[in-house]
Amino acid sequence: MHILYEACPYFKFGYESANGAIAEAVKNESFVHIIDFQISQGGQWVSLIRALGARPGGPPRVRITGIDDPRSSFARQGGLELVGQRLGKLAEMCGVPFEFHGAALCCTEVEIEKLGVRNGEALAVNFPLVLHHMPDESVTVENHRDRLLRLVKRLSPNVVTLVEQEANTNTAPFLPRFVETMNHYLAVFESIDVKLARDHKERINVEQHCLAREVVNLIGCEGVEREERHEPLGKWRSRFHMAGFKPYPLSSYANATIKGLLESYSEKYTLEERDGALYLGWKNQPLITSCAWR
Repeated sequence: MHILYEACPYFKFGYESANGAIAEAVKNESFVHIIDFQISQGGQWVSLIRALGARPGGPPRVRITGIDDPRSSFARQGGLELVGQRLGKLAEMCGVPFEFHGAALCCTEVEIEKLGVRNGEALAVNFPLVLHHMPDESVTVENHRDRLLRLVKRLSPNVVTLVEQEANTNTAPFLPRFVETMNHYLAVFESIDVKLARDHKERINVEQHCLAREVVNLIGCEGVEREERHEPLGKWRSRFHMAGFKPYPLSSYANATIKGLLESYSEKYTLEERDGALYLGWKNQPLITSCAWR
C-alpha cells in the first residue's frame, strides 16, 4: 500500500486531518492515550509525534494502543512489535515519553478491558478507513458498527476521528451498488494515472491485490462475506449522533496543510469543507471524508 500512499493524497489527507483534530483536542494535556483501530505501519503518527515534541511548554507523555486485524490488506509487515519499536525510536528522538501497546485482533473482538484505558489520560480514538468493515444491523444482530461507537462513547474520549470512503454500498441493491462501485473506483484509478503509468509494476501489484480485491468483494459478495460496506457521511453522522457524540470542528491549520499537500499532486483534486467535515474529491466527485466527534 506504500505506493498508493505516495501516488495519491488519500491516506495523507486522512492522516493530517485526523492528526490536526487530535492535536487540538489534547493541546493542554500532559498524558495522551491514542487508540488506533487500524494501526497498519504506524505511519500516521510520525507527524503527530514530531508536532507534540515541538509543543511549547514541553511534550506530553504519549501512549498508543495499536489495533491490527492480521487478515486486513492494510495489516503491518513484521509484527506490531516492530511498529512500536519504530515509533518508540522516533519519540525518543523528539523527546516525547512514549509507550506502545499492540493488539492483534479484529475490531469485532474489541472490548473495553482490552484497550487498557487509565484514569487521568486524555483519550483520542482513531477510525482510519476501518469502520466500513464492521457489519451493521443489516448483516448481524450484534451490529458491531454501532456497538463499537457506543463502546468508545463509554470511554468519554476527548476526540474521535473518522476517515471513510464517500460511497453508498452498504445496503444498496446490486445494480445501484455496482454503479456506485464503478464510479468510485474509476475515479480512484484515474487519479493514480497522474503519478503512475498503468504498466508500473508496483501499481499493478497494488491494484490486483488490494483495490481489485475490494471491488470483487463489493460486487461479488453478499451477507457476512461482503466486508466492504461503505456509507456516505450523512449515514455516519446519524450513527455517531445515536451513540451520543457531538461534532468536533477540524483544525483550520490542518485544513491549510492539506490544501498545500494537494497542490503537489494535481489541480484536479478538490477539497471542500462542509458542516465541519472535509471532503477530498477528484474532479469534484467526493471520494474520502474526514470528520471528528466528542
